[in-house]
Order: sequence, then C-alpha cells, then structure tokens
Amino acid sequence: MRRFRKSLYLQVITAVIIGVIVGHLFPGFGTRMKPLGDGFIKLVKMLIAPIVFTTVVTGIAKMGNLKKVGRVGLKALIYFEVLSTVALFIGLVVGKIVKPGAGMNVDASTLDTHALTSYTAPSAHLSTIDFIMNVIPKDVADAFARGEILQVLFFSILFGVALAGMREAGKPVLEFVDGLSHVLFRIVGIVMRVAPLGAFGAMAFTIGRFGVGTLLSMGKLIACFYATSLMFVLLLLGAVMRLAGLNIFKFLRYLKEEILLVLGTSSSESALPLMMRKMEKLGCSTPVVGLVIPTGYSFNLDGTSIYLTMAAIFVAQATRTVPPSAVGLIVGVDRFMSEARALTNLVGNGVAALVIARWEGSLDRQRMAAALSPRRPPGLPPNEPRPRS
Repeated sequence: MRRFRKSLYLQVITAVIIGVIVGHLFPGFGTRMKPLGDGFIKLVKMLIAPIVFTTVVTGIAKMGNLKKVGRVGLKALIYFEVLSTVALFIGLVVGKIVKPGAGMNVDASTLDTHALTSYTAPSAHLSTIDFIMNVIPKDVADAFARGEILQVLFFSILFGVALAGMREAGKPVLEFVDGLSHVLFRIVGIVMRVAPLGAFGAMAFTIGRFGVGTLLSMGKLIACFYATSLMFVLLLLGAVMRLAGLNIFKFLRYLKEEILLVLGTSSSESALPLMMRKMEKLGCSTPVVGLVIPTGYSFNLDGTSIYLTMAAIFVAQATRTVPPSAVGLIVGVDRFMSEARALTNLVGNGVAALVIARWEGSLDRQRMAAALSPRRPPGLPPNEPRPRS
C-alpha cells in the first residue's frame, strides 16, 4: 500500500482496469463518468499554454545563441516531415496487404452521418494559407485563452528571442519567467494526483458508451492498427534510437507513467507537461525540449498519419468507394483507436527530442544513463547486485 500511494503508475493502471470493469458491467453508470475524464484533461490543458511559454522563453533566453535556436527548429521540422511521410507510407502498405475492410460490402447510403459534424466542421474550407495565417494569433490573450499551442509557441519564440537580445537588462524578466515555470510544474504535480480519477472516468465512459461488442465487430481493423503502431514504435523508432546510440525499450520503461496516462485518457495532451519535464530530466537541454515537444504535438503525429492512411484504405475496401458518409463506418471505433494514435504520437515526440538533442550535442549522456538505469542505493558499487527487498 505504501508503494501504491507513491506510484502514479500503479494508481493509473488500477484505475484503468476498474474503469473497464465498471464500463462493461454497468454501462449506464460508466457513461455518466465522462465528466471525470473531461475534467482532468481540462485541468491539464489549463496548464499547457503557460508551461510552453515559460519553457520556450527560458530555454531560448538562457541559450543566447539565436543561430542554434533556428538550427534546432529546422532540424525538428525536417525530422517531423521525414518520419510523418514514412508513417503515412507504412499505414498505406499495411492496409493494402492485410485488407481489413475486404469482404464487408457495406452500403454507404445506410450509414448514419449525424455523428460526422464534430469531425468535419473544424477543418472545413481550411487551406494551407489559412493554416499558416492561423499560426499568428489575433492577440496574445486569445491564444492563451484558447490553448492554441502553435500560436503560443510562435509568441514564445519571439518573446525569448527579444529577451535574449536584452542580455543583462532582461535578467529580471528571465528570473521571473523561470520562477513562474517552477510554480507551474508544482501545480502539475498537484493536478497529477487526480490523474487516476480522470483515467477511470475516461475508460469507464469509453467501454460503457461503445461496449466491447463494437471492438469485436471491427476487430480486424483495430488489431491491425494497434499491431502496425507497435511495430512502428519498436522497429522504426527503435532503429532511429539505435542510430543515436539509444535504447527504445529503456525509453519506454522510463515513460511508463505517461504511457498509462495517455492510455487511460485517450489524449496525448494529458501527458504533455509531464513529458516536457521528464525529457529535461533525461538529459535533453531545455531549449531543445521547449522547441521540439510543443511543435511535435502539431507536426509530428506519427500515430495519426498511420491511422489516416489505414482508415482511408479500410473505408475504400469496405464500401468499394470513399463517399463522405463512409466515414461513419469508423466513428464508433475511433475512440478505441485513439489510444494507439495518442501513444504513438507521445513516444514519437519523445524520440524526436532525444534524437535532435543528440544531433545538436545537447544531450547529457551521463544524466540520461542515470535516469534510464534502475535506482541503486547510495554508496552501492556499480557492479554490486541490488539487495532484495
């Protein structure tokens, strides 16, 4: 019990299991637990914009070298483009080989399209120019109020560059922002105490609302997507880590709390503040973390890329065409596949931060080795076995 009280990992995994059981046995009650999951995610989102701002500003201002800031940003965008393209290709190839929708022969005209509005409305008539212009906020307060990460990141970079240029005169402002960052992460620690409650509510709602039967009816697509996402993480991201002299399995073990949190809430944003702090503890420099992680949440969506191509292939195979109404075929199971999407995105962004930090020579290898190795009692020689508890 003492270990349970101190371990967020054990608390979240217990909450997820209880949520599955409650949602299956008492679906009506499980559905009513949705506010618990939504409330927790809102608590986390409340902190994302100010944490991104303080982390990016302090990172750039302390770095002082604006050329390095631009270099890190450029490397990050190149890395994101390459990995996202590969993820799209993998989803396409697996969908064509496995053919999860073959033989279903669904009549698209019989599908319910009322549930599609929430998926299609936000992106309607959004061109490339609109997307680029949307990076510039109407005003700073609006960007923070709506939690637009790209807009907050854009303003934060400008603020950090300006502060770095002020040198000695900007030190009081830098000290204030740095102190504010510590306060925000202390708040994150408080919010994480209710993470098990949020994970329970989100999982109970998912199982209670959609049921295990939905999983079985679309089992081939779900299993195919989860297997592809797992292979992408272990094989492709693992190979990228090996090229950088790192180990993907140790990294996944290091992120076990964040992985379970995302699994329970179906949202990678729920772990963003923890992810930024953990990557710094792993030895990545603050500027790299501040630039790569928030940007990756908009540009480095490996799991989403795999899902998009695989879902498009599935719909085409199931209906022999791709009418807009055919999207209704996967709406019911989208919630179940969102866990794999979010987990793949989370790990992909962490790998990106490590690789780019290694690429930039901004990775503290000794600190990383200490973080990835099992804790040893103080004073225990390196080759001495750990005492049994």
